[in-house]
Amino acid sequence: MSEPTTIFSIFDDKDKQIKETLTDVYNALKEKGYNPLNQIVGYILSEDPTYITTHNGARSKIQKLDRDDLLHTLLKSYLGE
Repeated sequence: MSEPTTIFSIFDDKDKQIKETLTDVYNALKEKGYNPLNQIVGYILSEDPTYITTHNGARSKIQKLDRDDLLHTLLKSYLGE
């Protein structure tokens, strides 16, 4: 009997990368004493990198993410899809 085919999605990998990046950015902001949620929201709305600290490479990490992909992943996670 053959094993069932496992289907991998590029979006699953992308979602995982986005989650890891957001977690790293969140932690870096928290370590520096910022309100991470406010700072990340400010960045998403304005795409102004100064909302994100350079601590632990957080700014360069978040800038590597496509904002549309970031919003897509956040909404998908929030809505449970």
